[in-house]
Amino acid sequence: MTGADVLLLALGAVAVGAGVLVVTTKHLVRAGLYLVVCLGALAGDFLVLSAELVAWVQVLIYVGAVVVLLLFAVMLTRAPIGVSDDLDRPGWPAALIGGGAGLGLTALLVDAYRWSTVTLPSAGTAERLGEQIFQSWVLPFEVLSVLLLSALVGAIVLSRPDIGRAAAQRDGTAGDLVDSEPGGRR
Repeated sequence: MTGADVLLLALGAVAVGAGVLVVTTKHLVRAGLYLVVCLGALAGDFLVLSAELVAWVQVLIYVGAVVVLLLFAVMLTRAPIGVSDDLDRPGWPAALIGGGAGLGLTALLVDAYRWSTVTLPSAGTAERLGEQIFQSWVLPFEVLSVLLLSALVGAIVLSRPDIGRAAAQRDGTAGDLVDSEPGGRR
């Protein structure tokens, strides 16, 4: 076992441990920070595997953008920051389903490869990867951008109840709002 193998296993253990903490913690902000650790460990795995471009894209896109967007959405929607009773649900059904799926996938992979060696294709270049992303995968890339933008706009609308009230009063449907003002008036 080489040093790269040990480093790969150590980073994999960190990623799995942080992933478990993401889904088991009751603090929403801590879950976001554990997600940063998990995605950073995956980027470290990519670096060990000599995929530098994929590692830095992982850091820039997922750690730098998606997690920051997640934390901004939590702050904008005024979600509970500390321990939340809503998140206190029995975890055994999810653990049972996740464990079963993991065992099933492990059995499938062992059956498919029977511990044989697989020849890897030649190493890709950043130029080839860029051609694939911006020729074959440009539409899903743009759809994902629009989806993230709409999620951010939705979070802003949900965090500002006065926007919905002003639109309802302009449209003449202010009577539909129940107890929208502190005095009990409509």
